[in-house]
Amino acid sequence: MIPVIIGVTLLVYFILDLAPGDVTSMLGGEHMTAKELEEFRHQLGLDRPFAIRYLTYIKGLFSGDLGKSMVSGRSVLALFLNRLPITLALAVGSSIVSILISLPLGIYSAVHKGSIQDNIATVFAMLGLSMPSFWLGLILIIFFSLHLGWFPSSGFKGLSSVVLPAITLGTGYMATITRMTRSSMLDVIRQDYLRTARSKGAPEKDVIYKHALKNALIPIIAACGTQLGLALSGSVITENVFAIPGVGRLLMDSINQRDTPLILGCVVLTTIVISIVLLLVDLLYAVVDPRIKAQYVKRRKTS
Repeated sequence: MIPVIIGVTLLVYFILDLAPGDVTSMLGGEHMTAKELEEFRHQLGLDRPFAIRYLTYIKGLFSGDLGKSMVSGRSVLALFLNRLPITLALAVGSSIVSILISLPLGIYSAVHKGSIQDNIATVFAMLGLSMPSFWLGLILIIFFSLHLGWFPSSGFKGLSSVVLPAITLGTGYMATITRMTRSSMLDVIRQDYLRTARSKGAPEKDVIYKHALKNALIPIIAACGTQLGLALSGSVITENVFAIPGVGRLLMDSINQRDTPLILGCVVLTTIVISIVLLLVDLLYAVVDPRIKAQYVKRRKTS
């Protein structure tokens, strides 16, 4: 994780340094003279060389100090933690939506391979991938918020505010999990032990869900974990469409204001959260597949 954080922060810091202007132009605007702007830049330390500024930031980062926002003056960590629960709720909600739709769809498509139902399921999944999230979000707002009045159209007023954004975000991830489920199930369905289970008189439902799906879960869990990580980092558009005060919107606002400490803090903390999610996904492999757990136990005994 440490090399990833260093590489990400260096890249982002370098890109921000190349971009014209800085936060002083946003805060000072037209009310400051050129001399006053230079003095303001000196107070913020923006006139120092790039290497010194970056090394100073890294030193503070690894001592647990993410700095303060140049615009609000509040702690970057506090701002991020204040928005994180909303983004987590959106990410988990979108993952639930995509799994509830794509898992049965992928299984059904694999069982009916080459049929009309298989083609319809594939087209349906690809439609979810091809629809732009901002367009789908606006359609859902018009229908479910303005016409029916079932859900809030913007802001965060509880879990009901997450429903439409979760559907918007989860629909885009549906195609990937559907294709992975279908591919993984097709590999397992051809195995000899399923033919043996059928020859012993096991119901087809048990053959599919107890034998085939259980052994096909590893790639599916990997796809779901990846989509959850993407939802944690890629919900900027959805949060802006629905005006949800999450991490994505915080990052967008900080970019517009050229608030470098807040931008870097959001990127670093999001990277850490995604790394933790992927670690939990790796650990879940051992729970799902006893063979993986047995390998870890065997290595521990031999060491």
